[in-house]
Amino acid sequence: MILLTAKQKEQYTRELIEVFQKASEDKKLLDSFLIDVLTPREYEEMCLRWQIIKQLYRGIPQRKIAENLGVGIATITRGSRELRDKNGGFNQVLEKHYKRK
Repeated sequence: MILLTAKQKEQYTRELIEVFQKASEDKKLLDSFLIDVLTPREYEEMCLRWQIIKQLYRGIPQRKIAENLGVGIATITRGSRELRDKNGGFNQVLEKHYKRK
């Protein structure tokens, strides 16, 4: 396993965020980039995690989400913990771009 220095991590993270930001202007390009940078399983898990977060945000009970998406409660609980951070990225994106239903 490769360990990055703090400086490398900061630089690489900043660069990746810039790439995402630029690629997001073209949905096909962003999809192609994600397909190339992630394994198929990682991409699927990322998409599924987002669905979990959206359903939690809408107030759907964890057991119902597990049933809807065919995932375990532990997977949903992790998302639920992340949503408790009102200043976290999930909440920032959801508040800015999604309405509770």
